[in-house]
Amino acid sequence: MRQVNIHEAKTHLSRLIEQAVKGEPFVIAKSGKPMVTVSAYTPPPNPADRIGFLRGMISVPEDFDEMGAKEIRTLFEGES
Repeated sequence: MRQVNIHEAKTHLSRLIEQAVKGEPFVIAKSGKPMVTVSAYTPPPNPADRIGFLRGMISVPEDFDEMGAKEIRTLFEGES
């Protein structure tokens, strides 16, 4: 990965950003010590695209709301 010093980065920032967007990330260094990596921004996936992604792949039992009710009640109330 290309390394540039801060002065060069300030002088050629527009060109360096264009290169990063094209897939050529770079490191900005201070006195030869790497400080930051600059790379193209990738937006996170839209959560709305995930809604329903398991449709047809799983099934919910009819007694889902009652599953484990006896065990849970026992944990809260003790054995009866």
